Amino acid sequence: MDKNSYIRQLEDTISKFLKPLKNIPFPVAIKAISGHEVLAFNKNNKEDQKLLNCLVKAMNIAIKDAYKTGIWTPRPNEVGNHIEPFVKNALNNVGMKAEIPLTINGKHQSAGYPDIFIKDTDNRITYLECKTYNQKNIKSSFRSFYFQPSESFKITHDARHLMVGFEIKKERRNEKSVFVPTHWKIYTLEKILVQIKHEFNASNKEIYKPEALLAEGEI
Repeated sequence: MDKNSYIRQLEDTISKFLKPLKNIPFPVAIKAISGHEVLAFNKNNKEDQKLLNCLVKAMNIAIKDAYKTGIWTPRPNEVGNHIEPFVKNALNNVGMKAEIPLTINGKHQSAGYPDIFIKDTDNRITYLECKTYNQKNIKSSFRSFYFQPSESFKITHDARHLMVGFEIKKERRNEKSVFVPTHWKIYTLEKILVQIKHEFNASNKEIYKPEALLAEGEI
């Protein structure tokens, strides 16, 4: 094989690797990254029914507290982060233990999936992700849920993986705009399908090489 043919074949092979891998079951992805199982939520199981009842009570408390207080942030994409404390407090108020998950390194970490680690009244583990939406974007195809392999991944137990989504609206209070939750929905994540989208990346050390500098200036 001559050099040009080899290069063309190599480019073709790389392009195939870069195409997104679609329709990967969420439990398969989690098991591959963490080694832990995603446990199915069984509506007919008494312990799962008890868990759901506690979650319902907690979400009703969380939405009332968050609505009363309001979420005062200028950026809509930050509302989800601000609603997490209301959810954690409510979960603890109904008798469950809720906290920021520990990573595989044993440290609490807010960033990344999932948002909340829950130990219910039967000492079972559940991971809960908090999301926000409005009626205009709830059926959007834009990326809204993601996670990635990490040396500090936050899945350290076999567990149920659930999500609570809060519908958010904007109101005027004291002549200022404030975001408030008006509705909530709890979903199980065990049946969702995810995709892997590859990317090329480089660090600042690589892109700011002196030998690549063409021009510069200052004020």
